[in-house]
Amino acid sequence: MKPQLVVHIMPKLNQLINRVRGWFAFASDGSEDRGRTGRAGKSGGDGRSGKDRGSPGDDRKGSNPPPQPSRGLFGIVSLIVLCIVIFMMLNSSIGGRPTTLEQFEQAWPNSIEPGSVIIREDAVVATRKASKDGTAATSITIPLNGPAGKAIAERILEITGGTAITKRPSEWMQFLLIFGPFILIIGVIYVLISRAMRGAGGGAGMLGNFGKSRHRTLNKEMTGVTFNDVAGIDEAKEEVTEIIEFLKNPKKFARLGGRVPRGVLLIGEPGCGKTLLAKAIAGEAEVPFFSISGSDFVEMFVGVGASRVRDLFKQAKDSSPCIIFLDEIDAVGRRRGSGFTTGGHDEREQTLNAILVEMDGFTSSDGVIVIAATNRQDVLDPALIRPGRFDRQVVVPLPDLKGRLEILKVHSKKVKLSPQVNLERVARGTPMFSGADLAAIINEGAISATMANKDFVEQDDLEEARDKVKFGRSKRGRARDKEENKLVAYHEAGHAVLQVLLKDADPLHKVTIIPRGGTGGATFGLPEKDRLGYGLKWLRATMRICCGGRIAEEKAMGDMSSGASMDIQQVTRIARTMVLEWGMSDRLGFVRYAGSDTRESLVPDRDYSDETAKIIDDEVKQISSDAFSDAKRMLEENWGHVVAVAEALLKYETLSGDDVDKLMRGEVLTRPTAAEELRAQERRRGAEAAAKLDAPTQAPDSDVPGGVLRPA
Repeated sequence: MKPQLVVHIMPKLNQLINRVRGWFAFASDGSEDRGRTGRAGKSGGDGRSGKDRGSPGDDRKGSNPPPQPSRGLFGIVSLIVLCIVIFMMLNSSIGGRPTTLEQFEQAWPNSIEPGSVIIREDAVVATRKASKDGTAATSITIPLNGPAGKAIAERILEITGGTAITKRPSEWMQFLLIFGPFILIIGVIYVLISRAMRGAGGGAGMLGNFGKSRHRTLNKEMTGVTFNDVAGIDEAKEEVTEIIEFLKNPKKFARLGGRVPRGVLLIGEPGCGKTLLAKAIAGEAEVPFFSISGSDFVEMFVGVGASRVRDLFKQAKDSSPCIIFLDEIDAVGRRRGSGFTTGGHDEREQTLNAILVEMDGFTSSDGVIVIAATNRQDVLDPALIRPGRFDRQVVVPLPDLKGRLEILKVHSKKVKLSPQVNLERVARGTPMFSGADLAAIINEGAISATMANKDFVEQDDLEEARDKVKFGRSKRGRARDKEENKLVAYHEAGHAVLQVLLKDADPLHKVTIIPRGGTGGATFGLPEKDRLGYGLKWLRATMRICCGGRIAEEKAMGDMSSGASMDIQQVTRIARTMVLEWGMSDRLGFVRYAGSDTRESLVPDRDYSDETAKIIDDEVKQISSDAFSDAKRMLEENWGHVVAVAEALLKYETLSGDDVDKLMRGEVLTRPTAAEELRAQERRRGAEAAAKLDAPTQAPDSDVPGGVLRPA
């Protein structure tokens, strides 16, 4: 090896060795120390952070921790490549000035150091003596590559008289040259995995952080929601209040031997306030509140869900008394052995089994209460909802009239409402709306009023927001030809006239031919009261109203259109449900033919014969045909009313229930049309703009200098 090369490489090599040594020391010790410090900082009994518990030497001014070696992925890859390159450089053929066999023979022995001739496997290496003119000693090499290598080595031995040293290649060196890079890469990967496992606290074995629970700890300050923000579900609030009272004062219940429920299952339609109620619990309870979704348990690795369940309940027991909230528990709590599951090795079923075991292992002294929320109670496993696990099932229903009014008041606190706004009217016009729908109405009304540059949210804004939430945004700019407008007008007129004539139907609220959502027009009914069930008279009246659109457009236009598709779907659904579930068929009687849960299997349940299936089809068709025939007879008898309403719709675009009543009494509407209202609005805006431009300016007095105004 050349002395210059050695002098150049050795400092670099020493620096590299020091960096590798420091990095391995950090990988083996630093992460573990850091994990211990982090855990102590979180759970220390004195409540101080890791910095406060440091040694006195840490408080010295100007003392900074030594810089840690780079641990990025790019730095690690660069380190590996550099090690491989230097390793191969040091173990490659040693460099020197190449020479030939003849030149070596001429230089021997006068110009070559005795004993410096070494015959290697790949070359002959020797040292040329320093010359008298001051030239330093140099290294010379004779390559032994190719078939002539053996003959050259033998000739060197003859020339040197057998004094040349024959050096066989080291087996360990060959092994390192071949397998050294792979061993180095495997070692680096092992160190990385070790660091990840130590950083995860050793949880879940080789899975590292995958086995740790991904819950969030909430409190009153983090949620900002209390029971004052929850309205319309007073009964559910009362049942949950008992649990909070137990967590605050458990001895009060133990005095009479009572036991707090281990689990509470919140059941209700989407948007009814289950998650909001859970946030209010976190805001009211002065205990840790662990919140996690059912989907957070399942990962791509088998067994991760069960590991996370165990980790969650372990932390909850360590922090007792506390509350665990499992949102959308049907993601992991579905009935075992149904659908696409294949047995006990299914990941979701393992997670469910872990939840069942953890909940069954609670005792009264644990102080851990599990609250879960779902809108699919029918698919939950029976072992999950039995007493002893979820002892109490709290139904969070759709709000009634009083509840809707309270919800609207809660959400309108931060909105500037006009004094003329009647929230009770909005509550009456939103039956079967959930709390989320009502919140959306207030928000959409505020957005609409803001876009119109209004100072307050008016009643019209809330009415438009209600229709937008339920049916979609109105499309006033959509252009339709005259014939299509006429078809839509007669279609909606058929619905409206039947809704007025049928006394068992909901009162007519509004009818319009303005496109909204995916429909060309709409007819709105306004129920007089909340409906908990459906009567046979109301169902028949609703089916006849649905048939009126197709009948009216066919009679007026002499053609059919696809606009009645939703009406046909609704009529068929009502008729089939009447027959299969509600026992409203005279031929089939008081029998339920619908399956228990057709959404959980590929093939729907059918516990009846083919003959019964044919009777069911005949009954559904007969009920629909009777509704169509009655609706057709009523519209033919009142065709003049249909024509009057259709012409008024073409003129005004939107009619209220009172307007339709006037038309059916033979009265004439005198209010301006939609086009006239738009033109009048444009004229008012133009007049206001012109008044601002033509406003006279005050002329200055002659005695007052220019630019100075006379005080009033």
